[in-house]
Amino acid sequence: MSRDPHPHSPMSARPEPPGPASAGTPSETPLLSVHAAVVFLAAVIIGLVMGGLMFLHDKSVPAAVAAGLVAAGGSVPVLHKLIG
Repeated sequence: MSRDPHPHSPMSARPEPPGPASAGTPSETPLLSVHAAVVFLAAVIIGLVMGGLMFLHDKSVPAAVAAGLVAAGGSVPVLHKLIG
């Protein structure tokens, strides 16, 4: 018995990797796009920094929370336009 050094089937030369585990199920759309996630994450960081600075300045938790919320909310539209 002699083996053929050149197989006739291309499948035997390079096997295909298995597909993803969810190949049979329909793909789900993500809750947030990457752009929206980056914008919101940056806004949260800006809000935390501004709230922390305000707390260090005034030693007032309500003023720090208000400053952080205003900074985060005001930065969302700006970040949306800047991060494109």
